[in-house]
Amino acid sequence: MSILSWILLGLVAGFLGSKIVNQKGQGILRDILLGIAGAVVGGWVFQTFGGAGVSGLNLYSLIVSVIGAILVLVVYHAIRRA
Repeated sequence: MSILSWILLGLVAGFLGSKIVNQKGQGILRDILLGIAGAVVGGWVFQTFGGAGVSGLNLYSLIVSVIGAILVLVVYHAIRRA
């Protein structure tokens, strides 16, 4: 995937993950960074359990990225509260 695709996928995944976890966005830059990290984490988790990771700019990759972003946000909030 091109860097622009990663940023676009990261933005959407980070925004959706933020809305699911805490009902408000984290800010555009943090949403992008958390979304890209979520795409990497989601892809790794899915590949570890035998599924396909992030494969391009499509609905399946968005779902994988959002799940990864949710995992990253849950860990982020747990560390931040501690």
